[in-house]
Formats: sequence, C-alpha cells, structure tokens
Amino acid sequence: MSSMETKWRWMLVTAVAPLAWGSTYFVTRHFLPGDAPLWGAALRALPAGLLLLPLVRRLPRGSQWWRAALLAVLNFGAFFPLVYLAAQLLPSSIAASIMALSPFVLGGLALPLLGQRIGGVFLSTAACGVVGVILVVGSAGGAIDGWGVVVSLVALLAFSLGSILATRWAVDIPLLASTCWQLLAAGLMLLVAAVYVEGAPPEMTGERVAAYGYVAVIAGALSFVCWFTGLRRLPAGTVGLIGLLNPVAGIALGVLFADEILAPWQIVGAVLVALAIGFGSRGGRIERA
Repeated sequence: MSSMETKWRWMLVTAVAPLAWGSTYFVTRHFLPGDAPLWGAALRALPAGLLLLPLVRRLPRGSQWWRAALLAVLNFGAFFPLVYLAAQLLPSSIAASIMALSPFVLGGLALPLLGQRIGGVFLSTAACGVVGVILVVGSAGGAIDGWGVVVSLVALLAFSLGSILATRWAVDIPLLASTCWQLLAAGLMLLVAAVYVEGAPPEMTGERVAAYGYVAVIAGALSFVCWFTGLRRLPAGTVGLIGLLNPVAGIALGVLFADEILAPWQIVGAVLVALAIGFGSRGGRIERA
C-alpha cells in the first residue's frame, strides 16, 4: 500500500468522528431534554468508557493518572456539557459550524506543543474550507444566540488543547486505554456534578434511550477512538481539516429532517469544504519545527 493510500485510509477513519459529531447537534436538539446538559454529558461519557473498559483491562500508572484526569476534563468534562448547551442555544448547523475553526486552532497549538509546522499552502487550504463552511451555514434559519457562540468557542478551545496534549503524551498512554480512562473519569465527574446541580436524571422514554445510546456509542466511544487515532497518524492541521465535515453533517441533517432550506451557495460551500479536505490530503506530512 502506497503512502498516499495509507494516508487516505487514516483520513477515512478520522472522518468518522466529525461526521458523527455533526449529527450529535441534531440528535441533542430534537430528541434530548434541553434542561439537563450535565446529565446529557454524563450519559454520553460514562457508558462509552464502560463500553471500552473490557478492551483495556488495565489501570493508569504513575503520571498517567494525572494526565488522564487532565485530558478527561479538557476533552470530555468541559467539552460535553458545553457542546450539549450549544446544541440547545443554537440551530444545529450553526453550532456545528464552530468546529470549522479547528484547522487553525489545532495547527496553532501543534507548533508550540508538538513542534509541527504549518505552511502557507495549508493555511490557504484551511481558509478555503472555512469560507465553504461560512457559505454552508450563512443562510441557516433560526436566531443566533451570542452566548451559544461563546460556549461553542470555549468548547472548541478546550477540546483542541486536549487533543494536542493527548497526542503529545501518546507514547506513554495507549490509545484505547487513554480514551477509556478519559471517558470514565469524565463520566464520573459529570455524574457527581449532574446529581448535585440538576438533581434526578431526566425522565427516560424509548426515544431518549435510543438517542443517549447513539451519542454514547457512535458519537462517543467509536468517534473519539477514530479522532485520537487520526491525531496519532496524521498532522494535527490535517485532522483539523477533516473536522470541517462536522458542519456539513449538521446542515445535511437539518435539511433532511428539520425542514431547513439548502440554498445554492450552501451547495457551493459544501463543495469548497470537500476540495479543502482533498487538497489538504496532498500535503500534510508531519514536519517538525
């Protein structure tokens, strides 16, 4: 298998994550209660961690304890409630579009923390992708809540930093073990916070059980394993470009199931996103500063 074929394989694996996360905004907004973000986050993280636990069958050692705890806070403990809240404050397409900044955030953090350089070609490609996302979400219906935008940006920064640190510490923490420990630790933190702040768990219906199961298994355990795998195999900036699929998935579900209208320029935007990811795959070797 050629190096380009291998790279595309890892890109396809990584793409599972943003596609699933884009769908999470729609699922959360339409099928889960809007007044229980902590319970929503706990019921996403803890079952996902328990699902991975039989595959790991080991505990952290030494510095792995505090590293796993810190990553748990950044990647899940803070990220899940903030994303859950953003999904309730913003239309699904707008909430998902905030992740369009991930190429710049991940690429920017990768320089000081991983020593990975990003070049002018990549920046141009990423800018093209962001323009595409702006076109995709520019005419989306629904009011834009300023606090929702702030919440989404904080979530992006926390998760980007956690992703980069997880890559930096990859030698010391195996992939499945790292993901499992983070999800379990974050799930327990969120469970305690949910009971203290929100009280009893939300009432369960068959629809909600299915929705929670989806965000825990598909948009939780599977997606984060795929995302962290990509970060270990691909440059951080390239992984960020693949993250542009997040808003595309969000707007697609909005159009298909929530009566959101797809304008011609949104189609152009989706094409620009696809081109950005395609051209970004041609470069993107891991270069050290």
